[in-house]
Amino acid sequence: MQRQYRLGANRQFNYVYRRGKRVSAKDLSLLYVSVRQKRVGFSVNKKVGVAVIRNRTKRRLRECIRPRLAQMKNGYYVFVARPSIADCSFQELSAQVDALLRKLESAQHREAGRAGK
Repeated sequence: MQRQYRLGANRQFNYVYRRGKRVSAKDLSLLYVSVRQKRVGFSVNKKVGVAVIRNRTKRRLRECIRPRLAQMKNGYYVFVARPSIADCSFQELSAQVDALLRKLESAQHREAGRAGK
């Protein structure tokens, strides 16, 4: 994933944690805030495992997101890994990322429908 799409500063993460909408799957949660830029960040806690496993998890998540970036709307996205993610295969991880993005899309449509009433 290109550097221009990475969520960098700690204040950007804090902004998403405070204001973000959350959707969850078995091993991942996704927080999203609508802004003009498209940025993606990953939060992998020490409970996931040692540094090697945490870094592998982040690499896999980045690779899951890279082909989907073109279809994602502008905004800040933070993917939060749960400890059980260490045992997931890449295919399972990819399916969960797809499911989270679909859930987020449907949640946004529901909110837009409520706002229009």
